Amino acid sequence: MYTSERDKLRQHYADIWQKARLNQPLDALEQQIAIVIEQHPEYHQMLANRQHIKNEYLPEMGETNPFLHMGMHLGIREQVATDRPAGIAHVHRVLTLQFGSQLDAEHLMMDCLAEALWNSQKNQQAPDEIAYHACLQKLIKG
Repeated sequence: MYTSERDKLRQHYADIWQKARLNQPLDALEQQIAIVIEQHPEYHQMLANRQHIKNEYLPEMGETNPFLHMGMHLGIREQVATDRPAGIAHVHRVLTLQFGSQLDAEHLMMDCLAEALWNSQKNQQAPDEIAYHACLQKLIKG
């Protein structure tokens, strides 16, 4: 079940990228996904080659899961849009100004998000927004 759902989600990314390249209409969420894909040219070829949908990406082998990476961008952007946890929009603005791009700011923020999600999963509880926010605050103070 997990693999099937994972592969469907990955296929959805590939389908959106194909639609975007063909200038076909995209709904609002598809537009957001297409923007994130556009900002990651290193994933374009992979998304055009359907056999990569089933790839395993093993961190212990130094691999980055492109779908997780893009999903984290989308998650951070949603958090910024809703300013939840409170203050994340400010952190995003400061880092974007400091590093010159939204993408670079989000790449820094991803470590904090990944840690919050990992701890949440490890402890089998909701993510700790206070710890997540504290991690983000260190980024703008460090």
